[in-house]
Amino acid sequence: MRIGILGLGRIGAFHAETLSGLDAVESLVVADPFTDAAKTAAERFGAEVADSPEAVLAAGVDGLVVAAATDAHPDLIRAGVEAGVPVFCEKPVARTMTEGVAVLKSVAGSDVPVQIGYNRRFDAGFVAARAAVQAGELGKLHTVRSTTLDPAPPPAAYVAASGGIFRDCSVHDFDIIRWVTGHEVTEVYAVGGNRGADYIKEAGDADTTGAILTLDDGTIAVVSNSRHNARGYDVRMELHGFRDSIAVGLEDKLPLRSVEPGVTFPAGAPHDFFMDRFAAAYRAELTAFTEVVAGTRPSPCTIEDALEAGWIADACTRSLHEHRPVTIEEIRSA
Repeated sequence: MRIGILGLGRIGAFHAETLSGLDAVESLVVADPFTDAAKTAAERFGAEVADSPEAVLAAGVDGLVVAAATDAHPDLIRAGVEAGVPVFCEKPVARTMTEGVAVLKSVAGSDVPVQIGYNRRFDAGFVAARAAVQAGELGKLHTVRSTTLDPAPPPAAYVAASGGIFRDCSVHDFDIIRWVTGHEVTEVYAVGGNRGADYIKEAGDADTTGAILTLDDGTIAVVSNSRHNARGYDVRMELHGFRDSIAVGLEDKLPLRSVEPGVTFPAGAPHDFFMDRFAAAYRAELTAFTEVVAGTRPSPCTIEDALEAGWIADACTRSLHEHRPVTIEEIRSA
């Protein structure tokens, strides 16, 4: 098949490399406002270069990968759907929930599939955790813990435009909690602090946060996030039930050091970058998209799914700023 890629920054170039190695993909058509990025992709992966999103869609592509800036996501999703081309779009759907809901409404009724990029759904550990929950191996859940700790904060310009740590970082935890447990979040309580880079505080954001999520079956989920984790990129999940407990991410590249006498775990070099930790998941995610394009599977992460994670992020943001519990229903009806 022939795949178009819009946006060739860090993640777009990574997707181009991944797609070029998939058996199902015969050719790529790429576009980026920075023409040097498009030319580089053309040279590395034998891609064709187009000068606009419209030109990519007119080039006979079977699927469209959107890795452009967040502000462009709504219009590019709509353009792909209107052209009848299945769309894969990196999260978020839009900068705000109001814009995201508008995108959902604008494509409602279309049979053109849209897949939003929440890559943890394709990580082997999280897939196994979901299967264990669905099979009843853990019994009834009572506690979930989900962690995302970045080794260093993003640049000031990114922080200023990101919508905050809950919307650009924690949202991955929120999505995977919903996906693994099969339950919805009903209420949140969030806290945050600033112990590191001053520009994060100046942007009105926190660099370290914690959130307590109450799920619709009474399960309690604890989410921990930070922009500062000197040992590396730490993504984990624990699920505790009345029958068993399991963990995702307890492997030799875990960026954590044990001080127990005689303990050598973890023994490997710590993960230091999200593309290292989730390289296989990204490949599986884009392989899934080629199956969506081929019509052999439905979207594994819909716009509706992405918006659900967004509501939780907005609820946590309000809870942090107002120092109180916030229900998801309150945010939906605001």
